[in-house]
Amino acid sequence: MKSIASVILTILFTALFTTQSTAQFARSNFWDRVAIGGGLGLNFGQDYFAANISPSAVYNFNPYFAAGPGLSYSYIKNGSYKSSIVGGSLIALANPLPMIQLSAEFEELYVSQRANLDGGTFKDEFWNSALFLGAGYRSGPVTIGARYNVLFKDDNLIYTSAIQPFIRFYF
Repeated sequence: MKSIASVILTILFTALFTTQSTAQFARSNFWDRVAIGGGLGLNFGQDYFAANISPSAVYNFNPYFAAGPGLSYSYIKNGSYKSSIVGGSLIALANPLPMIQLSAEFEELYVSQRANLDGGTFKDEFWNSALFLGAGYRSGPVTIGARYNVLFKDDNLIYTSAIQPFIRFYF
């Protein structure tokens, strides 16, 4: 009876140790496939200031496909006009060839605008959705290309055009 108990304990200990070892290996393998990227922007001029930070991360499922989340914050001050934009996005990247990258990105932004005008204060708050489909030339961690917002409307208060150039970095 004692030998059966020791065999069972040995099997349980071995199974537990093997499971923990596998979990630790899987954890390091997961982070090896994560790439971090994003963008920073800073503009200023006479009575004008704009700043943007937009970190993102993607998980490389294989050499051909990656996907992940992103965050975005922008602040603009132009005279008496102020705008804050905060939101998030989900991006999917496909690399059919090493130098070609196709992308689909859904973005949801909350916009708060305020301006002090002669007739009073203008204030507007709204949500803006965008779905970008893009293509670019890829060289190492850098992709240069253009994307098209399929949800763009002419009265869009965020983007002035449906087509936007981009430079994307993921390390």
